[in-house]
Amino acid sequence: MTALVASPRRFRQASQRGQSVALSHFRLMLLMLLFIGGTVAVATRLAWLAVFSDGAAARSGIVAGIPPRGDIVDRNGVPLARMIDAWSIGIHPAKVIGDKRKLAATLARLMPERDADAYYRLLRSDLTFTYLRRRALPELVAAVNALGEPGIAFAREPERVYPQATLAAHVLGYLDIDGHGRQGMERVLDKRLTDPLTRGKPVALSIDSRVQAAMESELYAAMVKHSALGGTGVVLDVETGEVIAMASLPVFNPNRVGASPEDARRNGVTQSVYELGSTFKPLTIAAAMDNGVITSMAQRYDVSAPLQVGRFRIRDDHPAKGSFTVPEILVHSSNIGTARIADEMGAAMMEKNFRALGFYGPPDIELREKGASIVPSFWARTTVMTTAYGHGIAVTPLQLANAYATLVNGGIWRPTTLLRRDADKIPAGHRVYSEATSFRLRQLLRLIVEDGTGRKGDAPGFRVGGKTGTAEKPSNGGYNRRNNVSTFAAVFPMDAPRYVVIAMLDSPRGTADTFGFTTAAWTAAPVVKRVIERTGPMLGVNPDFGRDIDTAEMNALVAKKED
Repeated sequence: MTALVASPRRFRQASQRGQSVALSHFRLMLLMLLFIGGTVAVATRLAWLAVFSDGAAARSGIVAGIPPRGDIVDRNGVPLARMIDAWSIGIHPAKVIGDKRKLAATLARLMPERDADAYYRLLRSDLTFTYLRRRALPELVAAVNALGEPGIAFAREPERVYPQATLAAHVLGYLDIDGHGRQGMERVLDKRLTDPLTRGKPVALSIDSRVQAAMESELYAAMVKHSALGGTGVVLDVETGEVIAMASLPVFNPNRVGASPEDARRNGVTQSVYELGSTFKPLTIAAAMDNGVITSMAQRYDVSAPLQVGRFRIRDDHPAKGSFTVPEILVHSSNIGTARIADEMGAAMMEKNFRALGFYGPPDIELREKGASIVPSFWARTTVMTTAYGHGIAVTPLQLANAYATLVNGGIWRPTTLLRRDADKIPAGHRVYSEATSFRLRQLLRLIVEDGTGRKGDAPGFRVGGKTGTAEKPSNGGYNRRNNVSTFAAVFPMDAPRYVVIAMLDSPRGTADTFGFTTAAWTAAPVVKRVIERTGPMLGVNPDFGRDIDTAEMNALVAKKED
């Protein structure tokens, strides 16, 4: 019998192959587990960083591609301030190897903000490094780079740019060298614009860039025409308190802050306080109506002679004989008539009215650049009379704009804002005047523009109402008759008020077409007219000659009308 016996060598070979395969599987499995473990560790770390860390990556603006500072846009999404990657040119003086005198001359030719001597002093200084130009154009970078000087350095850096240049400069403000807000809404929103959790979403202001541009251009044209020292303008939503335009002249360019004088950075709308003259008269009349001093528009007040109070004499610019009704006092802008009404009210009622309108203290708005109003510390009888027509009290143009919004919107005062407000975020405010008084003042303001000092501010079809104010500027303890502040405070449309528009010129000069007059009727009122004509349709108010507020009742009480 023959027996078959397996070779021990084959068994060994089979056993070795099996061990080799098993070992390979084990290694592959181990490698796969290590890969999975590493992936999980990396993913966990990234998730932890995203939730709990604001590390260097976030601070440098690399996280999720979000820029290091958020954008600012107008109410319609038009960019007003944004971040870009810009070239910067710097120099290490100690590393310059070429002829420093020759290099200085070349740099002065390429970057003429310094002369050759200034560049030469810089090149010989002990500075380790200094910038030659921030936000440099590519053409300049190429020209400087072509010099081949190893001491000159180039870099791409995030830069804040204001694409509309000087538009709304005082509203926006600017950044310091470290990228922090130094003025305007850049300063107010500094934390929000740099927070990694919020900076990815642009901040919408209440400003409408189209309306802002119209206000600035018309105000500037008037400022040049009348050789005025400055000018301010405001457009305010009477229902929401949103500032649609805020202009202050002279202006500066936030892209090149250092190129403008420091005075140009002052926001005249919120920082400067002025005696605003006869624009206060409607406020006084409204307070007198609500406090029962005026019970009928037909009440008469003697205006036949200047009003002597102690050593002070109150007179009218256009003296009249006899007495005026309440509408006539406003149409003819009578200081005497307004003073008599205020005298009947007394100090307590006048002060209460001014406090309710927010005249005590700075304007209620987000900006930090605010001036405190100048109000009487002691209410003598003469103080009551003169503040009634805007003398002896100084407020900002924004405070006056808000007072007029209160006057016509049904009598509710609300804080103003430079941030866009949704309909459900409008503050309740507080009542200052009754609805009946508010309606009556709308009639009176319209009458002033139809038949009184505000006629040159009337924009046909827009149903404008308003009041002029011309106040002499304080000087050396008295008043300078040659210099005044001319203001026109207007509202449109008066049948359904939506916007306050104020224009003010500081120390305007008369021209041939104003016959040398510098009063608000000739200087500020035409500015408001043109602004309303340009911006009304933008704001949803189209000219309509078939609508208006009924002024017949008030008109019947005006026996004389100005020529």
